[in-house]
Amino acid sequence: MKKTALLIIDMQQDLIDNNPYMINSVISNINELKSFCEKQQIEIIYIRHNDNPGEPLSPNQPGWEITGSVSPSNSERIFDKHYNSAFLHTGLKDYLDSKQISSLIITGLQTEYCVDATIKAAFELGYNIYIPKATNSSFSNRYLTAKDLVEYYNYMVWDKRFATVISIKELIKQFS
Repeated sequence: MKKTALLIIDMQQDLIDNNPYMINSVISNINELKSFCEKQQIEIIYIRHNDNPGEPLSPNQPGWEITGSVSPSNSERIFDKHYNSAFLHTGLKDYLDSKQISSLIITGLQTEYCVDATIKAAFELGYNIYIPKATNSSFSNRYLTAKDLVEYYNYMVWDKRFATVISIKELIKQFS
């Protein structure tokens, strides 16, 4: 089977503190995937957003850290980014290539920003992409509820176009 990595995008404390849609379920589901990936020796990679100085997600601010409920172990890699895409100027692609990883399981925050940009960049780079259901989230805005955003991106934008949206149960079955 092709080598796979689990990407956990921007699960940072400041974002979690602002209570994104169904965040407790998302955290629980990401932890279930982490446990599965550890058992299957699927690499777990974290992506962390770096804002400009003085902003909540600027390095070394309390909200910048990856939330404790999904925090990385010492052996898990963290890539810091300054843009929506986890690939732009981060070295992620070179790292994945060095590990011969060709499939990505993508999770995290925010659905319509960093998760979407990363999925589309990964698609253009030729990765096989899996989006486990209920593992990405966002916030309501003045146009759409968070629920509508998450469902729209998962089922109208990504599934069968850029990625495969799949239940955790089916993903575990497929990768076991």
